[in-house]
Amino acid sequence: MAHTTDGRLDPALRRLIGVILLGGIMGILDSSMIAAAADTLARDLDTSLATVSWVSTSYLLALTVSIPVTTWAVDRFGGRRLWLAGLVVFLAGSIGSGLAWDAPSLIVFRVVQGLGAGLLDPLMLTLLARASGPERAGRVMGLMGVVGSSGPVLGPVVGGIILQGLSWRWMFLVNIPIGIVALVLALRTVPKDAPAPGTTAARLDVTGIALIGPGVAAGVLALSQAAERAAFAAWQVLVPLAAAVLLLGGYAVHALGGRTTAPLIDLRLFTRRSFSASVTVGALVGLATFAALFALPLYYQQARDHGSFASALLLAPLGVGSALSMPLTGRLSDRLGSRPLALGGSVVAGLSAFAFTRAGAQTPEALTALAAFALGLGLGAVGAPTIASLYRTLPSALVPQGSSVLYMLNQLGASVGIATVALVVQTAGDGDAVRGFRAAAWTVTIALVVTLAAATQLPGRPGPRQQPEESGPPAAEESAPPAGTGSRAGEDPAPSTTGEGAAAGAARGEER
Repeated sequence: MAHTTDGRLDPALRRLIGVILLGGIMGILDSSMIAAAADTLARDLDTSLATVSWVSTSYLLALTVSIPVTTWAVDRFGGRRLWLAGLVVFLAGSIGSGLAWDAPSLIVFRVVQGLGAGLLDPLMLTLLARASGPERAGRVMGLMGVVGSSGPVLGPVVGGIILQGLSWRWMFLVNIPIGIVALVLALRTVPKDAPAPGTTAARLDVTGIALIGPGVAAGVLALSQAAERAAFAAWQVLVPLAAAVLLLGGYAVHALGGRTTAPLIDLRLFTRRSFSASVTVGALVGLATFAALFALPLYYQQARDHGSFASALLLAPLGVGSALSMPLTGRLSDRLGSRPLALGGSVVAGLSAFAFTRAGAQTPEALTALAAFALGLGLGAVGAPTIASLYRTLPSALVPQGSSVLYMLNQLGASVGIATVALVVQTAGDGDAVRGFRAAAWTVTIALVVTLAAATQLPGRPGPRQQPEESGPPAAEESAPPAGTGSRAGEDPAPSTTGEGAAAGAARGEER
């Protein structure tokens, strides 16, 4: 897509961004909206809270399992077809969830929803990165980050508003009109991207899917169980954790060893400093964000005696701060590079989290709201430039793989954050809500100090870049692109997409 000569995004790209974000917001809201309805679901479906927790867990597990397949499918079927399929699957799951007759049926339909969201969420990154190009990555990723960061905050608020006067079923049925509009607009706006004539997509890495999807899902399940039980030494945590280690270890052996099919995700991407730094910071931002989202409502409810809806409203400043800083810092990163902005954001967020370590039961709510706003500003200033740095330095052929890795690690980071805070609040607090919250705030502060260290490895000011060019298929099997890369061009002519060759197309503009 073209850009206007004064640097602004052209109308076609702006329309595409709007359509993609409209479709993506449904899954992001649904992942957190259900938190406001736990008690209502347990009562109306005549079941326990432990069973209701699987309404969220099943969604998250299905989403995680389907993410790696997107890496291969985006070039096998095209991003447009896959986006439309994701919308249809998500809509089908939403309709089924809204009409569910008991807890097991709701869990099953939430699995369908999660499968659709697992297609949509990484595709948001892939489609927007490809359409914007490396020189506009920061600006576009900043806009996308507004949806990603505000969704978890707005989800409980929207859920609370719906439950004020409507049945819990409308938390799912509300997706129907939104999804239909998103589907119609996508048919008109998302460009076709069928493979070029004469090219073939890589064969599906079935072994990789059998290892990495269940492996990541088992890790998420272990962390979810740790959060639910506020303990790591329970068999419900240790069994899936051991399964995750075995499956992911098996994938590493499979991906790096001899094989006839290119791996689903080429682990040699991690030999590139900028990629490793970007996904590490992305995981840490997910950890810090969701740890704060979990801890702050507990503080307002347990230490300040607020209801769930009021607590959700008091959480809003965090989302507002992030929504304000992401577009600005994303745009600035196109000129200044990612490193200085991420470093500054880490400092602001870390100081804000440290301020929460001093909060008490009598601390004015204006001060806690201000600290939450500053925390959101800092996290947004880290998130958007970090996402942009990944796509700015990856050849376009590797964008689907980068999207999958980034999203999976962000989800794992979020699960780690929730599990850790749940454990810290229960063990360190020992019945004292304020002491537990302060311990959770220290957890977030430490995570942001680690983020600050990792951010030093992000790319600095962008250097001169060549525009992507089409390249022919590799001449030899060992240089064939990994699954999910197809035959799309890199950012330099005829890049190799394996090992160190994958970095060559972007290395000249990566560090400055």
